[in-house]
Amino acid sequence: MIPLRDTSPSRKRPIATFIVIGINALIFLYQTMIPKEMVGEMVFNYGFIPIRFIYNIFNPLAYIPFITNIFLHSNLIHLLGNMWSLWIFGDNVEDRMGPLRFTLFYLLTGVIATIFHMLSDISSYVPVIGASGAIAGVMGAYFLMFKHSRVLTIVPIFPFFIQVPAQIFLIIWFLIQLSSGISSGLAGQLSQNIAWWAHIFGFLAGVFLHKLFIKKSINYYRRI
Repeated sequence: MIPLRDTSPSRKRPIATFIVIGINALIFLYQTMIPKEMVGEMVFNYGFIPIRFIYNIFNPLAYIPFITNIFLHSNLIHLLGNMWSLWIFGDNVEDRMGPLRFTLFYLLTGVIATIFHMLSDISSYVPVIGASGAIAGVMGAYFLMFKHSRVLTIVPIFPFFIQVPAQIFLIIWFLIQLSSGISSGLAGQLSQNIAWWAHIFGFLAGVFLHKLFIKKSINYYRRI
């Protein structure tokens, strides 16, 4: 199922979501304008490589890729898929958190996702890049914050539109990530193109941490 939009309108313009999408788009545009060799160097230097971090754990510079890898993407489909999901779910979550708290939440869940990817394959020398872990965190927050929302989706196999409860959509998404992560582990293929465990633990981080970032509600009335 491919999500198209949700049914929960945001009350305010999602400034932070706009900015995050813009930064990702600009960085990818820059990647398309430089030679492939420089793109490779960029991914190597700013993507997260588990084994490199382990060997340089006491070097402060080794921690930079925990953040920078979140803003790099391998191709246009990778970028569009991530940014589309962020656009659908991010505006509502930002609405409840506010731009600053949302940004911190987004980065934190992205870092947590990267940490668990590292723990799943600590000897990997393959750079991991992409915002999927951070966006999974946003989806995890949305899962509990908007329980009554619905998501309009398209089913590719039988091309038709269907509106499903957001929680059902996200449970299906999570189970796909979980089954893929487990099957890749059993097959001994942890070092593959998709960081399934980053998605899984990014989502769980969003589920368990989102309450720390929600703005306190403001009452516009007095009790009598």
